[in-house]
Amino acid sequence: MNARWLNAAALVWLASSAAHAATESEAEPGTAPQVIVTATRTAETADATLAAVTVITREDIERLQPLSVADLILGSAGVAVANNGGLGKLTSVFLRGTNSDQVLVLIDGVKVGSATSGTTAFENLPVDQIERIEIVRGPRSSLYGSEAIGGVIQIFTRKGGGATTPYFSAGVGSYWTGKGNVGISGGGERGWFDVSVADLETQGFNACRGTATAGCFTYEPDRDGYRNLSTSLHGGYRFDNGVEVDLHALRAEGKTQYDGTFVNETEFVQQVFGGSVRFSPLDPWRVTLSASESTDDEDNLLNGAFKSFFDTTRDTFSLQNDVALGKDHLATLGADVQDDRVGSDTAFTATSRENVGVFAQYQGTFGRSRVQLSARNDDSNQFGSNTTGSAAWGLTLTESLRLTASYGTAFKAPTFNDLYDPFFGNPNLQPEKSQSAEVGVAGHSRWGAWSLNAFRTRIRELIVFDATTSHPVNINSALIRGIEAVGSTVVLGWRIGVSLTLLDPENQSADANNGNLLPRRAEQSGKIDFDRGFGKFKFGVTVFAEGRRFDTLA
Repeated sequence: MNARWLNAAALVWLASSAAHAATESEAEPGTAPQVIVTATRTAETADATLAAVTVITREDIERLQPLSVADLILGSAGVAVANNGGLGKLTSVFLRGTNSDQVLVLIDGVKVGSATSGTTAFENLPVDQIERIEIVRGPRSSLYGSEAIGGVIQIFTRKGGGATTPYFSAGVGSYWTGKGNVGISGGGERGWFDVSVADLETQGFNACRGTATAGCFTYEPDRDGYRNLSTSLHGGYRFDNGVEVDLHALRAEGKTQYDGTFVNETEFVQQVFGGSVRFSPLDPWRVTLSASESTDDEDNLLNGAFKSFFDTTRDTFSLQNDVALGKDHLATLGADVQDDRVGSDTAFTATSRENVGVFAQYQGTFGRSRVQLSARNDDSNQFGSNTTGSAAWGLTLTESLRLTASYGTAFKAPTFNDLYDPFFGNPNLQPEKSQSAEVGVAGHSRWGAWSLNAFRTRIRELIVFDATTSHPVNINSALIRGIEAVGSTVVLGWRIGVSLTLLDPENQSADANNGNLLPRRAEQSGKIDFDRGFGKFKFGVTVFAEGRRFDTLA
């Protein structure tokens, strides 16, 4: 059992699954490093990747005891979070100072989010169903396509495996908050399965104390509650001939209340399901076929009366070929097909779009140097063709010290709201585009591990609302510069983890806001974790701080 003061007043673990491997930052020298897949779409160890990556494991989740995904990733290097009033309220995640819709989010490899707003509802993702999270900072459009300007956040649900093990947890907290999770996992040596159900409810609090002319532009002195009931299913098997089949599904549904003039309640459904088959036609050749569907549905109400609905359905099909060109060389060739469909009582002038992306990647090691090269072309029936690329290089100076450098381009496609809203859309919008450069150094020793990364990102053709025409236009630009530092050590039995982000997110648009900070990004943020075990008990404290930030461009 462990306990940590963070959000819940008390949390009791009645049973738990088997122990998991520590994250890279927590691993003792000589232990096996964490395996990650998001940075290159192939399995590689965290100490070998050329990308800046943060890995959050199931062990970390049980140690930190967060009530939401936002709580879990808050304070991670390069990550900023803006929340509009507690559990279940609109939550925006910014990665390396980019906009919240310039971060690609995957669940078990499936691209999720709303095609109308362009963002992911982090507030509705159930943290109890998560096995681990990989946060890859920096552009990744050359592998994943649109949205990966700031980076990629991939969430993996509980997978199972090993001996059959039931687990259960429960918790209570302030504002009449309660949560529970029950599940079972197993599968043996070749198989894996996990079935889990989780519930989170709170009466909430009055998040906005404005008046009819300020703040929320309404006066509703009531509590704003939230509930989320989620189910996760994951299973697969590896056959004697090496063929591997994996199936997964995640569904979260519930209701959130807030203060608003036109709507003040939302009923939501977030759902992802998919499957993949992996096999090797020849020894050096690995093929992965996958198909998936994600939905983002919401019904908006005012005091219980229906007002509007917005539904997004996204179907994705992928083919990936990984071919070993020798011991230390790997080539990857693949294609993604994505089909977005929107259903709404808003009369969008177009309700579907299709994108076909083809990509190639090379990874190789030459003595002390490691190289990664990738390129991708996305062809959309909505906004044409976009080509992106990336190059990264790493040099091992000693067994405990390595330098890295990288450059990449990325793009973000306009949303359905941007293009096809019947009152405010502009069908002539072009994708937002970026160029990013980064250098880094990382090391480890007996006392711990550390890394330092500096980056510079230029974003052009930013989409903003033009009050003179009442339509969005491509006029803005931004320059984002930053430094990220991460370290971990053990002192007198205490495990200490530190992350620090220094950011200069400058608006460079040709208007009165030129030179201002981009909204909702703090220039300084940092987190310190202290943890220590006492037999079967663990105790920990988290301290998070950030500098000022503003809510508007002005």
